[in-house]
Amino acid sequence: MMGRMLSQPVLPLLLAGAGEVAPGVGLVTGADGGGLVTVHGLATFGWDPGDEAGRRLAAVQLVRLRAASQGQVAAAFGVDPATIWRWDRALASGGVAGLVPARRGPKGASKLTGEMVARIAGLDAAGASLREIAAAIGVSTFSVRNALGRVPPRPGGESAAGRPGAAGQDAGDGAGQGCAPAGRNDAAAGCQETLPVLPDPVPRGAERALARWGLLGEGAQPVFAQGARYPLAGLLLALPALADTGLLECARQVYGRLRNGYYGLAATLLTLVFLALTGEPRAEGATRVPAAALGRVLGLDRAPEVKTIRRKLGELAAAGKAAELVMALARRHAAARPEALGFLHADGHARAYYGTRQVQKTHIARLKLPAPATMETWVTDQHGDPVFMVVAEPSGSLAGELKRLLPDLRKVIGEGRRVTVCFDRGGWSPALFADILEAGFDLLTYRKGPAPDLPAETFTTITCTDDRGRALGYELADTTVTLPINDGPRKGQQLSLRQVTRRVPARHGATRQVHTLTSRAGLAAGEVCWRMSSRWREENYFRYARTHFALDALDSYAAAPDDPGRLVPNPAKKAAAVQVRRAEALAGAAETVRDATLLELRSPAPGQPVTITSQMLNQINAPAQAAYQELDQAEAAAAAVPARIRLGDLAPDMVRLDAEIKQITHAIRMAAYNAETTLARALDGHYARADDEAYALIREALTTSGDIIPGDRELLIRLDPLTAPRRTRALAALCQQLTQAQGRYPGTDLVLRYEVKPHPGTA
Repeated sequence: MMGRMLSQPVLPLLLAGAGEVAPGVGLVTGADGGGLVTVHGLATFGWDPGDEAGRRLAAVQLVRLRAASQGQVAAAFGVDPATIWRWDRALASGGVAGLVPARRGPKGASKLTGEMVARIAGLDAAGASLREIAAAIGVSTFSVRNALGRVPPRPGGESAAGRPGAAGQDAGDGAGQGCAPAGRNDAAAGCQETLPVLPDPVPRGAERALARWGLLGEGAQPVFAQGARYPLAGLLLALPALADTGLLECARQVYGRLRNGYYGLAATLLTLVFLALTGEPRAEGATRVPAAALGRVLGLDRAPEVKTIRRKLGELAAAGKAAELVMALARRHAAARPEALGFLHADGHARAYYGTRQVQKTHIARLKLPAPATMETWVTDQHGDPVFMVVAEPSGSLAGELKRLLPDLRKVIGEGRRVTVCFDRGGWSPALFADILEAGFDLLTYRKGPAPDLPAETFTTITCTDDRGRALGYELADTTVTLPINDGPRKGQQLSLRQVTRRVPARHGATRQVHTLTSRAGLAAGEVCWRMSSRWREENYFRYARTHFALDALDSYAAAPDDPGRLVPNPAKKAAAVQVRRAEALAGAAETVRDATLLELRSPAPGQPVTITSQMLNQINAPAQAAYQELDQAEAAAAAVPARIRLGDLAPDMVRLDAEIKQITHAIRMAAYNAETTLARALDGHYARADDEAYALIREALTTSGDIIPGDRELLIRLDPLTAPRRTRALAALCQQLTQAQGRYPGTDLVLRYEVKPHPGTA
């Protein structure tokens, strides 16, 4: 009875009709704009209709009291979390007065007068565009549209013309709001003045349903929804340059098509190219690039995700045609840029492996130590742009790989053309030089090993200009050398080559001589030097590709057992050589002691006779004889050790990393790099800092936002301005060049047109 007397109804935590902000925190809003916040059933904050400062104060205090999180409060009050943060800063700096909203809209009177409005109407009737009218009157295009009554009504029913001073607001030309440029008569310009910002993509549910049952065919075709401020719209800049690389055409020739599915061959390759151009070249990069944003530039509702990309790459790898794809791209490169293939740079690249599998070790130059790695041989043109690559044999030398590459080089270059192969000392081999010349190529390389210095009087100062217009000066001597061939079928023969020696400064005021060998007799001595130095362009490509295109990434975790019958260097041979060197050192030391002892015996002090017996000589010679006997035994033992043994006898668990997917991704990223390079070189003459910032500007442009407006057999891409006016102007010049190229979006008949919105604050 007592318990029933003491019990009372529990107060509700939320009032009737209140929305829950957080556990125990409710928000009641009225139709008139007023509101009330309750905390555990108690009225805590409130504001009257029209009291925006009180409403903001309540939101900030909820966060400060930790009654709710910033995100929860933002969701309840219908704003972004960043807005709550700004309100908190305003309260901290200016008190409650800092929360009072500032007056929105134009602050001054209208610039338009009756005379201006009449002139605007007359020019419009004469057929002048909005921009021409604005330039003639001296106002913005927004003011011109306002005077002509073309400004759309505001959501509340109030038009911009009905607001005081609205006509004089300097709002630019509407490009920032996604408006079509004035003066255009095509379908894209006349569709509507204001484009929807990020509209929903075209529904593709029916195609996805067909793809689920394998009935779609070669994949969904790209369809674009007209809209403004599309993220990553700048990626479409790369399409004309990508078409020049021939990636999609070559892949179609080599692979034909993929299995029936929503994402076809073109969509898969474009996805990987776009990921590479955004700085996320691996398949895992799809988790860091919004699938919806990337899908919009693909003309789809979404881009493929990681598992889909991996599955598509696996399907391509199963065909085993990666090498054919690389060679097809190389032939396309040679046909499109024949002038760039006069000199070919060849070099090996070690792709280090940091996993747990047992992989063949090789020397990695940039690490200056041996480590598990996969060797690749790359060929670039005279500008350093990649032409093709092959996966090298483990433990193979550059000289051996170059010899293996000669038939492929001939297929790329074509019959009858003689080009110069440039490589470093890793390819030093007189026998290889003879093979290169016999195959119809010329060579250019550094001389390896000790070589006699030339007399000072043979050097002359030569000035020349390289392919970039830079004046260069050298101290050169031009001679001829004869090299013996010590291996191969030409063993015992001799090879005569031209030697251009350059004298360069060394330490402490001295000089040293660098010898360059070539078979080009008619090439100027100065050009021989700077062409040899240009080999570093290939190294620059390696460095850039490692940073931006994941050159050394492990794109596949698959591995296969290595060939157990493959002959590899025998580690015991190295140990035997160490024993030989140790025995040589001991024999030399024993001989030195013997000679010193004999000299001392044969040079006694004056007046002291010395008798040297055979027994004494035998005793003195015994240590040296024993040391030389050990040396003979060590040399015999070393000679008996084979230089190479079967891999299966040395390391039966050795594996080779998957090379098929890696070659496919190399081909895709080579095309992406060459497309980016084409865009960067197109800035020459339009950007003062192109030598230093061209690639940085292109990377920014490729990831900028913009409008996508499909029209009648046309796709207009209008990009937002970049971070600086000079960059925006350079991008505008680039867009003009790309528009003139009349490229088409892959898989459609839409001709690509490019524009750039004016930079804020510029005319």
